[in-house]
Amino acid sequence: MQTNALEGGFAQPAQQSALAFRAIMDVLARPGQIKDLSGAIPPLPLSIAAGTALLTLCDTDTGVYLAGDADCAAVREWIAFHIGAPLVGPSHADFAVGTWAALVPISAYPIGTAEYPDRSTTLIVETDALEAAGSKGATLTGPGIQQTAQMHLPEVAVFQHNHALFPLGLDFFFTSGSRIAALPRSTEVR
Repeated sequence: MQTNALEGGFAQPAQQSALAFRAIMDVLARPGQIKDLSGAIPPLPLSIAAGTALLTLCDTDTGVYLAGDADCAAVREWIAFHIGAPLVGPSHADFAVGTWAALVPISAYPIGTAEYPDRSTTLIVETDALEAAGSKGATLTGPGIQQTAQMHLPEVAVFQHNHALFPLGLDFFFTSGSRIAALPRSTEVR
């Protein structure tokens, strides 16, 4: 990982952002699927996948909340230079990034309104590992899943409550190293 805020962006912005956007949309459309996501080299403690997602999805009109260890000078400077996104508190965040422990309680984030359900926060949850869950993970059903999918989640009840709010609610990306998975609010968790 690099430490200079001027480094770590896309070397080939058009191509790398298009590839990253495609991978992000794929995991969002297929909850529980894990994809490699690379292109950015953000400063620690951000993972490559989290930094690439921020670089791809955020711009100068996107409020970003940095939780816990992610709220450090190196990350703030990197976001300021490469994205220009305003850093905001959780109640104004379009995106929030950090570990699960740093991001909870999720009730701090906007879940949208009946008129504008898209005005909610997307959380990028940094994890130590992101692997296919097998039969030991939470069971996922819903749009984009043929029958069921499995995914390790930090807890289940929170995601069940989030799904019950649909069409309101939060969307989640889970990142580790250069890997990313998604859990949209439309996914039922058991």
